[in-house]
Amino acid sequence: MYLSRFLSIHALWVTVSSVMQPYPLVWGHYDLCKTQIYTEEGKVWDYMACQPESTDMTKYLKVKLDPPDITCGDPPETFCAMGNPYMCNNECDASTPELAHPPELMFDFEGRHPSTFWQSATWKEYPKPLQVNITLSWSKTIELTDNIVITFESGRPDQMILEKSLDYGRTWQPYQYYATDCLDAFHMDPKSVKDLSQHTVLEIICTEEYSTGYTTNSKIIHFEIKDRFAFFAGPRLRNMASLYGQLDTTKKLRDFFTVTDLRIRLLRPAVGEIFVDELHLARYFYAISDIKVRGRCKCNLHATVCVYDNSKLTCECEHNTTGPDCGKCKKNYQGRPWSPGSYLPIPKGTANTCIPSISSIGNCECFGHSNRCSYIDLLNTVICVSCKHNTRGQHCELCRLGYFRNASAQLDDENVCIECYCNPLGSIHDRCNGSGFCECKTGTTGPKCDECLPGNSWHYGCQPNVCDNELLHCQNGGTCHNNVRCLCPAAYTGILCEKLRCEEAGSCGSDSGQGAPPHGSPALLLLLTTLLGTASPLVF
Repeated sequence: MYLSRFLSIHALWVTVSSVMQPYPLVWGHYDLCKTQIYTEEGKVWDYMACQPESTDMTKYLKVKLDPPDITCGDPPETFCAMGNPYMCNNECDASTPELAHPPELMFDFEGRHPSTFWQSATWKEYPKPLQVNITLSWSKTIELTDNIVITFESGRPDQMILEKSLDYGRTWQPYQYYATDCLDAFHMDPKSVKDLSQHTVLEIICTEEYSTGYTTNSKIIHFEIKDRFAFFAGPRLRNMASLYGQLDTTKKLRDFFTVTDLRIRLLRPAVGEIFVDELHLARYFYAISDIKVRGRCKCNLHATVCVYDNSKLTCECEHNTTGPDCGKCKKNYQGRPWSPGSYLPIPKGTANTCIPSISSIGNCECFGHSNRCSYIDLLNTVICVSCKHNTRGQHCELCRLGYFRNASAQLDDENVCIECYCNPLGSIHDRCNGSGFCECKTGTTGPKCDECLPGNSWHYGCQPNVCDNELLHCQNGGTCHNNVRCLCPAAYTGILCEKLRCEEAGSCGSDSGQGAPPHGSPALLLLLTTLLGTASPLVF
């Protein structure tokens, strides 16, 4: 009953959200893979083409520099301002955070002051070329949905090539050439994207548009994705149906906007003049403050979700498909050849769902974790019964409480679910999240909640420190034992050895030969009482 009510509410939410969604302008709106509809036979699934949302893909990339030691600062060096070769008071020192310029600063949040940027070593070995390859890798096929934008902190390079790979960096092909003089640098006539057309949109061009000028407003280089979309969808991308039709029927066009890796080849730094000033080589270098790459996981129109786990992007496939890109049919669903989804007809497209093989029609897919199924008449669906291998769910596709998904295993692997192993003394319960991290008690940390935060020590779980010889000193010659109690001399007692033992017995007379006990301060004892408020009773 509850499951039926949930599905009804979900179907209503899908309908309402579909009505409320504005018509998108950039290669999108296929945000549902299926929805329930009512027919004469009852509720059934209606399958549609679908894809993940467009997002900032720099959050998921790995960056590599070649040569690997080209970043400035090791050893430390001084560099000059581009516009003033005599202003050479800028420093780069990899051992000092405030003066270091590592590669990751190409992808951090901008807008801070001072601005952050990656910087190469200066051109101190002139006339040997100062060349750098910056490779951006996703280990996943992605589709570009917006312009690639590179912001240089220094002047834009005089010569540069943007390259792409479709096979994870094994082979490369140029995307666009950039130069102050295209004919001299690459033996190509200069062009801009505005010179192209529908018939020449895939042409690789050399542009001089982004390689001249050294003012604040001339530090940005574009690779114009949207301008190429506009040849099919119109200047404001309002006729997306035309673009979808071209992408469906022209594989070369679809592949043009698809990459697994990008490579920025910096071939010659900004000189700003005809000749290199050999007396001031510290003014020549590369510096990039920001790189923007916006796109989505390529899931062949068979998924709306792309998960990032263990530094890897993977599509959560629908339509009975599987694989990193949903590029094949699942086991027992190979009744017809696999095919990508289709954008057409607008607005839902065609799912091209994988259908059951002849030998498996009538059987439910339980990924090998169950041998029995049960038909639920109310839901018009079949569920797996008695899931094994610590799985659960309608198709044994989820993990039992206390277990989490093994990202390196397929859903039909017996070891797909791994036990959480949460420390019973440090964790709130034995369940963990999808990455295997347990929920820890106060003062406890670590993936399995078996480590203590600073100020706490392990004593049948993490307990606040009573003494640590830094914050709370044991008094009158007492010593701190395991951070949980003070070991007092024979004549003293108390949490911090702050009072005489005879005082508790009422035998400290004036003739005892002992002076007045050096009591601890009331404020200190109040603080200690507060710290011990939730701790286990201590025995002294």
